[in-house]
This record gives sequence, C-alpha cells and structure tokens, in this order.
Amino acid sequence: MGKTKTILDNSKVFFAEVGDISYFTARFFREVFKPPFEFKELLRQCFNMGNRSLLLVVVTGFILGLVFTLQSRPTLMEFGAESWMPSMVGISIVREIGPVIIALICAGRIGSGIGAELGSMRVTEQIDAMEVSGTNPFKYLVVTRIVATTLMLPLLIIIGDTVALLGSALIENLKGEVSYLLYFNQVFDAITYADIIPATIKSFFFGFAIGLVGCYKGYYCSKGTVGVGEASNAAVVYTSMLLFIIDFIAVFITDIFF
Repeated sequence: MGKTKTILDNSKVFFAEVGDISYFTARFFREVFKPPFEFKELLRQCFNMGNRSLLLVVVTGFILGLVFTLQSRPTLMEFGAESWMPSMVGISIVREIGPVIIALICAGRIGSGIGAELGSMRVTEQIDAMEVSGTNPFKYLVVTRIVATTLMLPLLIIIGDTVALLGSALIENLKGEVSYLLYFNQVFDAITYADIIPATIKSFFFGFAIGLVGCYKGYYCSKGTVGVGEASNAAVVYTSMLLFIIDFIAVFITDIFF
C-alpha cells in the first residue's frame, strides 16, 4: 500500500512538472513574437553563451577527434580497412557524435549557468522587483536566453565538428602518413546533405532544450539559496535526459525520410 502511494505521488509530481514546463514553453512562443524586442540583451546573451563556451567546445572537439581516431584505427587495421578512416570518422562526428557530445558539454556549461543565475535572481527578489516596476521579466530574462541558446548551439556544434576533424586528421597524418588534403577530400566525398541537414536541424532543438530547461528551473526556483544549487543541478540533469530523447526522435525521423 505504501509503495502504491509513493508511485502515485511520484506520478502526480511528474505530470505536474510536465504540465508546468508545457505552459512555460507555450508562454515563450507567445512572448517571443510580441514587441518590444530586447535585441541588446539578446546580443549580450549570445556573446555570453557563444564566446565564453568557445574554448571549452574547441578543446572538447579536438580531444574527441584524437581519441575517436586512436580507438578506431587499430580495429580497422585488423581488416585492412584503414583507408576508410576519414569517411567513417567524418560521418560519425558530423551525424551523431559531435552534436550530442557538444550539446552535453554546453548543457553543463550553459544550462547550469542559466539555472543558477535566474535562481539567484528569484530568491533575492530581483525578478519580483522587475514585475513591480512594470518590466516584463519573462521577456527580458527568459526569451532572450532561450533564443540565444537556440541560435548559438548550432554554431558551437559546427566549430566543434570542424576541430574534431582537424584532430582526427592530425592523428592520421602522424600514424598513417595521410596528407591533410587527402584526408579532407575523403571526408567531403563521404559526407552528403543527408548527413548535414538532419544534424543541423536537431542542433537547434538541442539549443532550445538547454535554454528552456535552464530558464524554467531558474525562473521558478524556491527554497532560498539551497534552491539555487538544486535548480542548477536539475537543469543539467533534465537537459541531458531531454537531449537523448530529442536525439532518438531525430534519428528515428531521419531514418524514415533520409
């Protein structure tokens, strides 16, 4: 009986959370197209989320290319198929590994930052002060951040994929004596629009999910300063789970249409 009650309580909390975040999403789409438009704040958020995440993305992408090539090369050599390395690495990074890994890194860097920032503003009553003064805090704080993450994450993923391919080319040049020109010729011969377009489209959804969950957790933060830490942690955990769900749906749809 106690276990049944616990399951019911957890189910109620889950569906309540789903309802709240659905309402939050609907409110975003209602506000994003209504003036006034906070272009200055949007540009500032794009700089904060893009430029300040750039070094982390570059380092992650470079190491990803190095490790993936080093791990894959011995297996391909066993079958005498090391000439397939550029094609395999290029398609794998562009289609799946690059977008997912970079999105997870940005979920930790950007999502937690948004959750902590808005959470601290909520518990210190800065958001309440904005509402009292006649400013629309949702428009200024939430809409700009979600739009910024949606726009910047695809750019970060493109940069991360490029650096990952450079790292892979470096290993191939050192281990297999493959020239950079030959490596990238094989990569671009293997990659098609059917690889690039789905990966680019789902990267916009990744960015939207990171901004949405981070803003939701921070905007409705409670429990004082303890709640700020909980909001930051929950933003990363929920976003990571949502990214995998979005990726599964994207791969399923891509398999049907492409």
